[in-house]
Amino acid sequence: MIDGVIITPRTKIIDERGMVAHMLRNDEPIFSRFGEIYFSYVHPSKVKGWHLHTKMTLNYVVVFGEIKLALYDDRNDSKTRGELMVITTGIENNYVLVTIPPNIWNGFVGLGNETSIVANCASAPHDPNEILRIDPWNNYLVKYDWLKND
Repeated sequence: MIDGVIITPRTKIIDERGMVAHMLRNDEPIFSRFGEIYFSYVHPSKVKGWHLHTKMTLNYVVVFGEIKLALYDDRNDSKTRGELMVITTGIENNYVLVTIPPNIWNGFVGLGNETSIVANCASAPHDPNEILRIDPWNNYLVKYDWLKND
């Protein structure tokens, strides 16, 4: 477990009409502040990553499909520096909210046969000046095979 990353189980209320899937409430201890909500679509076996936000806290839930989310801690002052954390999450199995603090490298790959949808309730609006990116396959920092089964 990477220091500062929080995994919170979420509830789903299912009946004959459909489903309500909870994400995040402003009265929960994990809520910091509202910046924006957006949805990221990822096709099967496609990778979105690696990226790092220097100021923004991310709050991810998968509202459709399933992903493998990978996190890497490169913070100099962290007790978990150098650790890689991998979480498989989706609306059907392991429906959780993953809270990612600033300065954690993260990315995800779509699993299954359908496009997955990841909702992010971020603590700040998107700012291209506070995001860093490295190639998901060939970079100086994280050696990770997105398509292997871990």
